[in-house]
Amino acid sequence: MDKFIINGCRRPLSGKVKISGSKNAALPILAAALLTGEPVLLKNVPHLRDVITINNLLARLGSTVSMSPEGEVKIHTPEISNTQAPYELVKTMRASIVVLGPLLARAGKAEVSLPGGCAIGSRPVDIHLEGMRALGAEIEIKNGFIHANVNGRLQGAEIHLEKVTVTGTENLLMAATLAEGRTIIRNAAREPEVADLANFLISLGAKIEGVGTDILVIDGVEKLGGGEYSVMPDRIESGTYLVAGAITRGQVYLDKVDPSTLTATLNKLLEAGADIQTGKDWINLDMKGKRPKAVNISTAPYPEFATDMQAQFMALDTLAAGTSIIVENVFENRFMHANELMRMGADIQIEGNQAICHGHEYLMGAPVMATDLRASAGLVLAALMAKGQTIVDRIYHIDRGYEKIEDKLRALGADIERIHE
Repeated sequence: MDKFIINGCRRPLSGKVKISGSKNAALPILAAALLTGEPVLLKNVPHLRDVITINNLLARLGSTVSMSPEGEVKIHTPEISNTQAPYELVKTMRASIVVLGPLLARAGKAEVSLPGGCAIGSRPVDIHLEGMRALGAEIEIKNGFIHANVNGRLQGAEIHLEKVTVTGTENLLMAATLAEGRTIIRNAAREPEVADLANFLISLGAKIEGVGTDILVIDGVEKLGGGEYSVMPDRIESGTYLVAGAITRGQVYLDKVDPSTLTATLNKLLEAGADIQTGKDWINLDMKGKRPKAVNISTAPYPEFATDMQAQFMALDTLAAGTSIIVENVFENRFMHANELMRMGADIQIEGNQAICHGHEYLMGAPVMATDLRASAGLVLAALMAKGQTIVDRIYHIDRGYEKIEDKLRALGADIERIHE
């Protein structure tokens, strides 16, 4: 099992990072390629374990899939030859449930294993299923599988999501593109990745209004065409490298990034004392050698502060000047990294969904274990300002969401090495 060995406190990080395509946008967009029998070319797709998993799943369902080293994925699904998403592929990645909507809409049936992924709390699929039932699908859960079918086409409907759900919104959006009539999704997720999926579907001929708002209006079409589309930059990867610069009191320039998707993160980094400049597709953060100031965080759906940036900011707050309170409102089990940070000397008190952090100037190197994707990123960031050596175990989590993270950090001056055991 791979590990990272990180020798911290060597120097402030400094340099340029090219941001990869968004994992959270690429996965549903890849699944959406099932909706058309025409060829699709996707660009700026990151080389990640989750992308490989969903590409394998598409191939299992009947797609011809190829990916180039440059991040171009060609997908062609003349017909769906298999409607079962098996457990061995779905178990590692919760986002794989997004094939449910495309399979139902195009093939009229689907058998999708109940999903796995990071153990960061309850993410029930009930909202997905109730939405599919509203579109006319018959659904049964049996033997660990979601069994869904529909006679003829799905039918447009008005759907009010009882809770904001990103994958639920995406699943229903994809299903509705081929439904008969109009579908209105209220309380839809507003995340940029949902908008990216909608824009991709529009490029194939879908009729969608309200992109980027909490009300999506979809007029179903009989079929979609082919096309070419470039996946948006990864805002969570972007935020992670910005926090790396802030933690180490350095200067980091991000290239191929979309600053408009990072407002909440940038505001917190400004509050922490960073000097930030932005352009159309770049961000420059400079701490000018200063230690960051503690910042309070409260997670919520977009456009508020992202839960996927909470672990990285906890790492920052453990090293910042002052005391901070972090409130996790999205997932009930997303402080597992706190115990690992405490192994490094962090002063953190957990009280329900709140973490109180008292910052130290430095942490101490220690062996730690990644428990989920973003927790692993937080541990790597903390290790950059820990005296001595930190070994981060179970980094297969980080490989699910960060492309060549050790190479990018080394280019900024970090002392980080991947070892294979």
